[in-house]
Amino acid sequence: MHVLIDADACPVKDEAIEVALRHGYTPVLVSNGGMRPSRYPDAQIVTVPAGADVADDRIVEMAGPGDVAITADIPLASRVLEKGAAAIGPTGRPFTPETIGEALSMRAFSQHLRESGEIKGYNASFSAADRSRFRQALDRALRNAKG
Repeated sequence: MHVLIDADACPVKDEAIEVALRHGYTPVLVSNGGMRPSRYPDAQIVTVPAGADVADDRIVEMAGPGDVAITADIPLASRVLEKGAAAIGPTGRPFTPETIGEALSMRAFSQHLRESGEIKGYNASFSAADRSRFRQALDRALRNAKG
């Protein structure tokens, strides 16, 4: 079983690896480059060619029941849920089959507001509380995946 990490912009790589290993999961960092293997000796590193959605496609290809994907990419979360895997955002937000439709709709609405100039595209700062919520959410997801 794997913890599949959308690694290019993931702020919780270290935390995800630590929690995954504690639960006996293989952490897999999927990136289109720039990962230093020596920094993550306990993780499997998958490097894909540059291109739109290439890393996402690889994560979906690898995902299955019992796996957990770490991503802030809501469409990617939707795709791994369809494969039977769980999905969690870096702030600890779980994506579920029951909530993914609303998340996709809000993403599209926010994109529309940004494109029309109604709102700016700024994201909130990543906090220690976000990191803590993520660790708790991943721990819970891995316990649930084990059954």
